Amino acid sequence: MVRFVTPLLALSALSATALAATTTTCSTSSQCPEDKPCCSQYGECGTGAYCLGGCDIQSSFSIDSCAPMPVCENKSYTWDNLDNSILNTKYLGNASDADWTYSGYPKTEDGNLLMTMPKNSVGTLFANNHYIWYGKISGKIKSSRGQGVVTAFILLSDVKDEIDYEWVGADLTAVQTNYYWQGVLDWHNSGNASVADKDTFDDWHTYEIDWQPDQTQWIVDGEVKRTLLKSDTWNSTANRFQYPQTPARLQMSIWPAGLASNAQGTIDWAGGVIDWDSEDIQQKGYYYATIGQVDVECYSIPDGTVQSGNTSYVYTDAAAMVNNIAVTDNSTVLGSLGATGLDMTLGANSSSATSTGSDSVPTSNGGSGGMAGNSTGSTSGSSTDSSTSSSATSTGFSQGTDTSSKGNSAPAQGERVLRGSLFAVLVAVVVLVTQ
Repeated sequence: MVRFVTPLLALSALSATALAATTTTCSTSSQCPEDKPCCSQYGECGTGAYCLGGCDIQSSFSIDSCAPMPVCENKSYTWDNLDNSILNTKYLGNASDADWTYSGYPKTEDGNLLMTMPKNSVGTLFANNHYIWYGKISGKIKSSRGQGVVTAFILLSDVKDEIDYEWVGADLTAVQTNYYWQGVLDWHNSGNASVADKDTFDDWHTYEIDWQPDQTQWIVDGEVKRTLLKSDTWNSTANRFQYPQTPARLQMSIWPAGLASNAQGTIDWAGGVIDWDSEDIQQKGYYYATIGQVDVECYSIPDGTVQSGNTSYVYTDAAAMVNNIAVTDNSTVLGSLGATGLDMTLGANSSSATSTGSDSVPTSNGGSGGMAGNSTGSTSGSSTDSSTSSSATSTGFSQGTDTSSKGNSAPAQGERVLRGSLFAVLVAVVVLVTQ
């Protein structure tokens, strides 16, 4: 199996080639400036949405630049509509009002969530707004199919601790699993979990991640497929356990790893170049993954955790280890997209509190990220979604300002999808979608 570059290196290449002229980039060795203090999960500096889910404290101006993280909530999610979801341009951190943020082309059908990827688009991303700090997540899922098409169901923390399920559409007999600690690559961390003689696209399967302080298990249809012991992640040189241990969000996505403009290693891993004239495209108008009920069970916070409330998790040290997190009553809600963790109420009385801007929601030029040297390929073209009837053209990246009411089908919006992948990649994909 072909391995390919770390998401941070891929993002650095994307930033260097496509974003340098307009965007302040960030990394653990180059933190954001005070006027744009938050480093988004895409490696860009800004305010507002940059400071919410995915805000990396290690690359931001300071650890309190990012907004506090909403605590875990025991909940079952079903999909009669999208009323518990909000566009990523509208979310200001109030997880009590919206359980999920989304971008792309989600819709509901027969009581299920369809994450769709119309022709020449970059798919759909759904991210839960409640952080999980140890717990069990369970999803009833039918994966997407087709070479180059990937479905993901992952836990991803703001400092890149990660636990993955990922389905490559060229192989419908297995699901791929992986984990990372703070984005550090280790090619030995990956593994496949078979689903016997059943099909991951046509047949429902239940996929669980049981994440505990001392071990993690990947469970398929009630059968433990893999167990990771924290004790096996000890790094004697660094004198630490390199085990996922920081609050993480559940992210679900469908994305085009097999874009012709992507790096060859990415395409090979995904089973080949996407066929934009496949059976699914012809019959449905899109590739799709089907999500049934999703359950989240929160476990108790680790012993010794400093607790002064029950509203939010906050980092107390940039080392971002399990003992560097506290539970507080600090608000998670920004006053506007100009606010940051350094001034949470900035702009709260402004009539344009949720208006978008280049430094308040992540923006970039169009293209598909992946390996170095393949960050500027076009995904341009138009597509028609049976529910949205919208046109998509990759002339840049905008998270949009759609104000249409929520219903059984969400409007198409510009997006940037970041997710985990077997053999160590979080591919950043960017595109502009206009109505």
